[in-house]
Amino acid sequence: MRAVWFEALGPAADVLQVGTLDTPRPNTDEVLVRVHASGVNPSDTKKRAGWGGGGLEFPRIIPHSDGAGVIEAVGPNVDSGRIGQRVWIYNAQFGRADGTAAEYVALPSALAVTLPDTTSFAAGACLGVPACTAHNALFWNGPVDGLTVLVQGGGGAVSGYAIQLAVAAGARVIATTSSPEKAELARRLGADLTIDYKQEDVAAAVLEATDGRGIDRIVEVDFGANAEIDARVLVAKGAIGTYSSTRRPRFEFDYYGFGYKGARINFVQVYMLSPAERAAAIGKLTSLMAQDRLTHSITETYPLNRIADAHGAQEGQGRIGNIVVEI
Repeated sequence: MRAVWFEALGPAADVLQVGTLDTPRPNTDEVLVRVHASGVNPSDTKKRAGWGGGGLEFPRIIPHSDGAGVIEAVGPNVDSGRIGQRVWIYNAQFGRADGTAAEYVALPSALAVTLPDTTSFAAGACLGVPACTAHNALFWNGPVDGLTVLVQGGGGAVSGYAIQLAVAAGARVIATTSSPEKAELARRLGADLTIDYKQEDVAAAVLEATDGRGIDRIVEVDFGANAEIDARVLVAKGAIGTYSSTRRPRFEFDYYGFGYKGARINFVQVYMLSPAERAAAIGKLTSLMAQDRLTHSITETYPLNRIADAHGAQEGQGRIGNIVVEI
């Protein structure tokens, strides 16, 4: 099978190898998926680069945890009726050597979720990390119907799904963005108000827009960079679901800025969602896709032999939406 792999950590152009490997066979409780699309997420590029001091988990790694395709074979203990199913894949490369950047991947049957016929493979490759992260960051502290939600970084992959999920659940959504293009995308996905965090005082704009009340729920893309803003705008007993802190992974914050409000903060790690959390996300996403109410903002696609360019695009500044490799 055609595949991409790396055997050392470093820049994409230096370490990613494109070539041919043996097609895997499904073991007990596994399915073999013919991959048609592979999602490129920040966690994939960080892992390949050794970001944060991470080492090489396996001697050879086929990258990417998200993907979509068709089940072509099943291992023992798996219903043969799954053969031919269109599926989206999550956690393919979490704790495993082989991800979705290949024509085939064998993985536990539970990690291959039925994909509606009306949803493209490229869209399916965006669900595992971005959409499931958005769901957990938004709903971990309960429903949002009637609440005001702040989505930080409204032009990204996770934030795009967070905006849509919040709107579908009956929330008012305010999104921060860094460019007119990202603001336009956020509004198109349903945001009621966008705030340019490079040009405006975000906290002041939020408080003005909410008549001084503030925000009930925050979906946070960069906790270290935004902690001061979050503390200012959060209502008493408000909740934050934060899934990254790339710009400032180590920082100091005012404990009592959150503490006096009884703030609730959840550090979202999508690869470690509980079975109940995963099932809730899958159920909601499947329902919205079946109703054609979920937009997948795929802004860049690449062929497998240009995967290094796809990684470079994911690592670049100003990216918008999702990046997918077609196989």
